[in-house]
Amino acid sequence: MCLAIPGKIESISGEDPVTRMGKVNFGGILKEVSLAYVPEAQVGEYVIVHAGFALSRVDEEEAQKVFGYLKQMAALDELKEAGP
Repeated sequence: MCLAIPGKIESISGEDPVTRMGKVNFGGILKEVSLAYVPEAQVGEYVIVHAGFALSRVDEEEAQKVFGYLKQMAALDELKEAGP
């Protein structure tokens, strides 16, 4: 099963909206993510990510709620196994 999960943008690289990338923190796991679909996203904000693409922004309260559910399901362990 594939899930879209929230992550916090730690840094952003690139000026071009199409190639803009961000380092996103998923509960301590950092991944490089395309920000092409959320050009308005900024460092410190949370985004919903699926298959390496940030799809939308989400507020911190909602992101923390989803992290709680994922931890209960041990779904974050799958990210660690997937590697970079």
